[in-house]
Amino acid sequence: MTTAALCGAALLAAGCAPGQPARPARPAPTLATGAGRRALAARYVAIAQPANRRLEIDFDRLDGRDRRDLAAAQGDLRAAASTEHLFDRRLLAIAFPPATEAQVRFLVWVNESRDRLTATAAAATSLRQLARYEPRLSTANQPVEQAVTTIRSQLGLPPPDTS
Repeated sequence: MTTAALCGAALLAAGCAPGQPARPARPAPTLATGAGRRALAARYVAIAQPANRRLEIDFDRLDGRDRRDLAAAQGDLRAAASTEHLFDRRLLAIAFPPATEAQVRFLVWVNESRDRLTATAAAATSLRQLARYEPRLSTANQPVEQAVTTIRSQLGLPPPDTS
C-alpha cells in the first residue's frame, strides 16, 4: 500500500470510528449584532467619512471650475481615484462577518472598476473628450452606491447621503 493510500485509509477510519459522535459545525454568524456591530460600524464610518468628504471636494470641482480647466479636472480625477483606492485598502483591513464581507469585496471590485475608468478619463486630452466620460462615470457609481447602502444597512447605519 502506498503512503497516500495509508494516509487516506487512516483519515477515513478516524472519521468513521465508532464512539465519535458527529458534532455539527456551528455556523459563523452571517451578520454582526450588538456591540460587535456597533464597533464595526464605527470603524467603517471612521474611514468612510474622510473619504466621502475628499470625494465630494474632487467631484464638486468637476462640476465647477474644472469644466474650463483640463489640468485641474485631470488632477481631481486622479485624486478621487487615489481616495477610493485608499478607502478600499482600509475597508479590506476590517474583519467583517461573512455576509458583510461579501458586500465589502463586491464594493472593492466595483470601486476598482470605477477607478480604472476614472484613471482613463483623467488621461483625456481635451475637455470635450473628458465630457464624454461623464455618463459612464455616473453609471459606474450606481453599483458602488448599492453596495455601500447594503453594507451600511448590515452595520445598522442609515443610508448614505445622496445629496
